[in-house]
Amino acid sequence: MLTTFKATAKKLKEGMQAETNARGFKIMMDEPKELGGTDIAMNPVEGVLCALGACQSIVAAAFARAKKFTFEEFHVELEGDLDPDGFLGKRDDVRKGFSEIRFKMHFKTNETQEKCEEFVDFIESVCPVGDCLTNGVKLVRSGVVKD
Repeated sequence: MLTTFKATAKKLKEGMQAETNARGFKIMMDEPKELGGTDIAMNPVEGVLCALGACQSIVAAAFARAKKFTFEEFHVELEGDLDPDGFLGKRDDVRKGFSEIRFKMHFKTNETQEKCEEFVDFIESVCPVGDCLTNGVKLVRSGVVKD
């Protein structure tokens, strides 16, 4: 059964600040000062990295028992490469978004390295955010409203 998730994003008056909202939970976004922001929050591409790491963390926690994998602690380090010249319109031959995202998963566990690798393969195979990034998502503009 298809489930529809919803979110909103509202541009605030200061700098590049935006307030995002989903199910009543809010996340502020901004840009660093060198990109015209006030640097009060992460920027949207940092949010993408955080969303991927959070999704991987949730998948690890949700499926560990079923996969007979135990760990005391888990965290993910993520980094992505992005050339701002693309979205700033300075160069047409540069991609606007990330050209690559790298992540390293850390487990505090007594499991073998091989079992850790197998569990990570599983995490990658079912992580919804990872799937969106790997396979792309059709973006559909459903309207433009002038108030």
